[in-house]
Amino acid sequence: MNPQSLAVTGDVPAENDRVPSPYRIFTREEWAELRADTPMTLTEAEVLRLRGLNERLSIDDVVQIYLPLSRLLSLYVHATQDLFKATRYFLGARDGKVPYIIGVAGSVAVGKSTTSRVLQALLTRWPNTPKVDLVTTDGFLFPNAVLERDNLMHRKGFPESFDVAALLNFLSRIKAGERNVEAPLYSHFAYDVLPPDQVVVVDQPDILIVEGLNVLQPGRMPRDGKAVPFVSDYFDFSVYIDADTETVERWYVERFMTLRRTAFRDPGAYFHRYSTLSDEKAEETALDIWRRINLLNLEDNILPTRQRADLILKKGGNHQIEEVWLRKL
Repeated sequence: MNPQSLAVTGDVPAENDRVPSPYRIFTREEWAELRADTPMTLTEAEVLRLRGLNERLSIDDVVQIYLPLSRLLSLYVHATQDLFKATRYFLGARDGKVPYIIGVAGSVAVGKSTTSRVLQALLTRWPNTPKVDLVTTDGFLFPNAVLERDNLMHRKGFPESFDVAALLNFLSRIKAGERNVEAPLYSHFAYDVLPPDQVVVVDQPDILIVEGLNVLQPGRMPRDGKAVPFVSDYFDFSVYIDADTETVERWYVERFMTLRRTAFRDPGAYFHRYSTLSDEKAEETALDIWRRINLLNLEDNILPTRQRADLILKKGGNHQIEEVWLRKL
């Protein structure tokens, strides 16, 4: 379903469509007004460093989109912290700090990593959330050796290619307030999970951002009513980065062509073989990979989870966020 078919501003139903929407929809300009007096804490040089490959993140994007979002999240985190304290008082418990977890989902090449890095940079500078960590679910992919053994290399990035049990265990330990919880790391250069001795350690942050393709997927509901946790069960807030499928395809091809001229040229890169292709053959290869793997994953597994997000950032063809959809409370 196209998001526009449910479009509303505030509580007013869209013309020719009386189906109520669970979202309030804001134009870029309307959303920017919600910044209020939130200070700009990033310099132009920092914004450039946060920008992903082939993306066009600007100071205006941070001011108009991410500062209002960071303000909203700061309010949510503060309210959640107060609720946790009230519950702990009610129970007479002495539990430690429980991190606020934000999930960031969306297609390959849509800009999840940039959004996650910008949010981390902004939230770190709020007075009540000094420690903000970021983890990507790529580290929870099964190693290539396992994927090859199970004939899943062509399904890499699909739900079945992830060690979901390990990811759920990680999130469960984080939400339990444990210290020094390890998460595996992934190398895009090697196109594989790094050895077990190379990990990221998450030590009771105020906020943890979890970025990944399928983090909003609900999975299969049990018939007997037994508890089957989903990754999103551990999220306090979730963001979906959205754009038209044809647009994301173009971004994917553009990124592939850029990597072919840069990272792929290193003989040690997993995709080094693509660096010698002609422009025509490289574009043909990128389109084949997109349509055979990434598009299929987007249509079957990622896009259907969009409506489960608390916030949808709708991008236009130039990477600029044009609409913000905020779920009603």
